[in-house]
Amino acid sequence: MDKQMGLFISGAVGDRLNLKYVLAFGMCSSSLTVFMFGVVSEWLHLYNKMWYVVFWSLTGLLQSTGWPTVVAVIGNWFGKSSRGFVMGVWGASPCVGNIVGTCIVNAVLHFGYQYSFLVTSCVTFGFGIVILFSLIPSPRDVGLLGPDELSPDEEPLLGEEKTRSIESTVSVRPKAVGLCHACCLPGVVAYSFAYACLKFVNYSFFFWLPFYLQMAYGWKEDKADLLSVWYDVGGIIGGILIGYLSDKLESRSPVVGLMLALSPFSLYIYSEAPADLTKNAALMTFTGIVIGGVASLISTAVSADLGRHPELANSKEALSTVTGIIDGTGSFGAAFGQILVPIIMKAFGWKSVFYVFMLMTILTLLCIIQIVYRDTVLLFQRIFRRIFTVNATEGLINADREITSLNQ
Repeated sequence: MDKQMGLFISGAVGDRLNLKYVLAFGMCSSSLTVFMFGVVSEWLHLYNKMWYVVFWSLTGLLQSTGWPTVVAVIGNWFGKSSRGFVMGVWGASPCVGNIVGTCIVNAVLHFGYQYSFLVTSCVTFGFGIVILFSLIPSPRDVGLLGPDELSPDEEPLLGEEKTRSIESTVSVRPKAVGLCHACCLPGVVAYSFAYACLKFVNYSFFFWLPFYLQMAYGWKEDKADLLSVWYDVGGIIGGILIGYLSDKLESRSPVVGLMLALSPFSLYIYSEAPADLTKNAALMTFTGIVIGGVASLISTAVSADLGRHPELANSKEALSTVTGIIDGTGSFGAAFGQILVPIIMKAFGWKSVFYVFMLMTILTLLCIIQIVYRDTVLLFQRIFRRIFTVNATEGLINADREITSLNQ
């Protein structure tokens, strides 16, 4: 709960302060709370419930600085035309972190559980220092223009007024918008509720998957843990693939809508998956692509696009705030899923859990169905316009050639 609330606060703070300082502070301070939670408590034998509650709550609150600020930094450096692919690659970092973190913990766990906390806190603190002294949050900080402020085609045609506006853009930091203003930006509320439904499925599926594999197929814990990695692999592939397609189509929501339409079918098929390891891993990977990939895109590229909405006109900053709103709302859905899944599983069985997952993916699509429909219509209109333009151009060229040949 602390992390969910912290995301709203951190997003707003990120648009008002230097993103580098916010991120570095969050990493270094959260590493200290993790150290106190898992290492100091063991060294001093402080097995006190209040100790754990306080430091774990602080950890969640401080870690909430990470996602909104990093999405804002990447959004500052990469424009809309390449943001989907770049953030798809970067969005794979949580999946990679899950895999690497599991490997690190398994490597040091035999020395004692406190060493897993020690290693992770030291690594986080070290990278926080690196961020503090090396990160450049925005092109504006080094006197450059943002990726969407100037295209190469415009550069030779700049007049005096355009030059003055660019100089003022570089020198003046945009004013941050409030939470209410950010919520009123087109698409923010719709995608926030959509992400809450989708994160319910994504996180519940991820956390409960190893246990499901043990219960449904009778596999040992180590085999179930190893096989569940393929869901993360699917999330990595999906994030990159969906991001790349959305860049090429110059529109996010049609790709998101297509993948969400496939999600209930993928979940149903996986619920009927055989006990064969290869087939199970393949179906799990596909499920990760259509669910984890979409979740990655919404929490990164879509959030960045909404935070850079044209109505702000580069005069106001909302990127970190919008990301915090969407991810914070999504985290409430994820937390609700962790409560609801065991209740449904104990009362009705795993089949009903999958039915709930399917229902939530359908609700995700319904939350943004108007946006998906509108952008899909615009996409097809743009495609047909290009086709007709190309055909008309080719016809004019051929006619010109015929006239030229007749004159000769």
